[in-house]
This record gives sequence, C-alpha cells and structure tokens, in this order.
Amino acid sequence: MTDLSKFLTRAESLVGRLERLLPALPDATDWQASIAFRWRRKDGRGHIEPVSHVHRISLRDLRGIDDQKHRVEQNTRQFVEGYPANNVLLTGARGTGKSSLVKALLNKYAGKGLRLIEVEKQDLIDLPEIVDIIGKRPERFVIYCDDLSFEADEPGYKALKVVLDGSISAASDNCLIYATSNRRHLMPEYMHENLEYKHVGEEIHPGETTEEKVSLSERFGIWVSFYPFDQDDYLKIVAVWLEYFKAPDAHSDVVQKASLQWALTRGSRSGRVAWQFARDWSGKQKLEGSKR
Repeated sequence: MTDLSKFLTRAESLVGRLERLLPALPDATDWQASIAFRWRRKDGRGHIEPVSHVHRISLRDLRGIDDQKHRVEQNTRQFVEGYPANNVLLTGARGTGKSSLVKALLNKYAGKGLRLIEVEKQDLIDLPEIVDIIGKRPERFVIYCDDLSFEADEPGYKALKVVLDGSISAASDNCLIYATSNRRHLMPEYMHENLEYKHVGEEIHPGETTEEKVSLSERFGIWVSFYPFDQDDYLKIVAVWLEYFKAPDAHSDVVQKASLQWALTRGSRSGRVAWQFARDWSGKQKLEGSKR
C-alpha cells in the first residue's frame, strides 16, 4: 500500500469517527403530516417539525370580536389568494381571543394552502433561515409568534425588525408574520421615557427611546386591538362553550351566576375564563350524571 493510500485510509477512518460524534441531521420536514408546524432547535441545528394535534377551533366559536375577525380574515383571505397582504400584530387584554383567532383562520383556510409555523421568541434569530426554507414551497405560510414581548437588546428583537422590513433580502411572497402581544409596542414602557418628549411649537415629539420602541410595531401593516369583555358578552361566550361541551341548561340563571362568580375569582371576564368555566361546569355535571 502506498503512502497516499495509507493516508487516505486513515483520513477516512478519522472522518468516520468524527461523524459518529456529531449530532445527526434532522429528518426532512413532512409537509403532508399537518397544517401546523413548529421551529425547533436541537444540538445547535434548527428544523421544522409537524404538530400532531392541531387545535380545531373555528371562527364561529369566537364571540365578541366580530370587527377583529373581519379585519384579520380579510387580510388572510387576500394572502391565500395570492394578493398583497400585510403582517399583523394583535394586541390587547389577555384571554380575549388573539391566539384563538389565528388558529381559527388556519383551520378555515388550510384547504386553500394556508400553513402555520410557530416560532418561539428565543428562536426569532433564525427567521432568515426559516424564510429561506419555505421560500420555494407552494403553500402560503404564516409565521406565528405568540405572546411576544421584548426587553432591551434581545437578539430576537433586531432579527424580527430585519425580516419585517429593513433587510436587503425581502421575505418571500408566500410568507407573512402574525404576532400576538399584551403590549402595543412589544416592549416595556417606563415613566422616565416621558421626560424625553420635546415641545416644538405646538407639537410634541417623542424621544429616541420611544421612537425605537415604536419602530418595531409600526413594521406590522395591520394593528388589531382586543379589549376586555363586558358582562353580557362574557355570558354569551360562556353559553357558546357550554353548548360546545353539550352541558345542560347553558342559559339558566344558576349557570350564569356560577360563571360570574368564577370570573370574579379569576379577576377577569375573558374568552379564556369563559372556556375554563365551561370545561369545569360541564365536567362536573357529566360526572354527577354518571353517578346516578
């Protein structure tokens, strides 16, 4: 065996041992396995994995947010039909249907090619990679960021700004970003920032800190605000979910009184609280019925 052959044999052996030490490449994404996906990182590599059990909520299940439903559905319909559409920021009170609306739209338009990829805040730095992966796919993708908020200097903050608007490489036409947040500008706002405002004649101009915070949220073409429900809307939502769970006497005075007491203990009248009450009430009623 020549010296070159010996060298190549030893090199192949060394490469083989190194490959065994390295993490295996993730499997290729099975795009037929689901309508919803998640971006996951493992051993330093990111990949898109299917969601096994997608939340099957429908638009008709969401009450008290008709205006919000209309605006976001109109934008989504434009997107799946291949027409221009905007990135969407849904903000407001907790439990009022922001994330449920996104899931319901996915379920309604999945048949027309809509797909959703959920990305956690800490993984937003991978957005350019995700956009490259899906750029040539035939489906229409919503990249979904739930309960989004940032502290100063977080890396995901700048990555999101770049993908939304600001990079020399634009996001592909088959991709939009939908984000939900309890904060209108996605970042905490402090009292001392008011001191940065300047008066120019009769006008008030915000300081640099405020301008920087607004610069992210304004990159979303559509802002949709959600508000706490009043008592009547809350009771209507309770009734909807009780009917969904096939609980008896959904509109009775006893049920309404119990649901209001439930909301009082939770400190909120929201769609989430109504859903939680309905699950608790219907479960108890069915358990009692099974004992008879």
